[in-house]
Amino acid sequence: MKNIQVIDGAQNSVYDIFAATDAEFRVIFKPGEDVAFIEDVFKRHRATKKTLQTALSRIWGRRIAKRDAMGIHGLLFYELLEKKAFYPTLRDEEARNPDGTRLR
Repeated sequence: MKNIQVIDGAQNSVYDIFAATDAEFRVIFKPGEDVAFIEDVFKRHRATKKTLQTALSRIWGRRIAKRDAMGIHGLLFYELLEKKAFYPTLRDEEARNPDGTRLR
């Protein structure tokens, strides 16, 4: 299982963590990436929308309390496309400012 933290643009978002099987994780994240934007995920799965909906439905049923999470393997952003500029490679450790300087 891999843990995905959901970063939601809603004002009352609490950034929950959910467990995903390896197969479900691959539905959301491309190989080598650990950052995804739901809008892009939906575009990528237009033809296989049912596969995505099934994966998300299962994932939402596996919320993990933050204190019990053993790492975060992916970040999934909802309604925050403006954050995409900070993740040009869609890898969290490679996050950059728009001018190219490292965030960490």
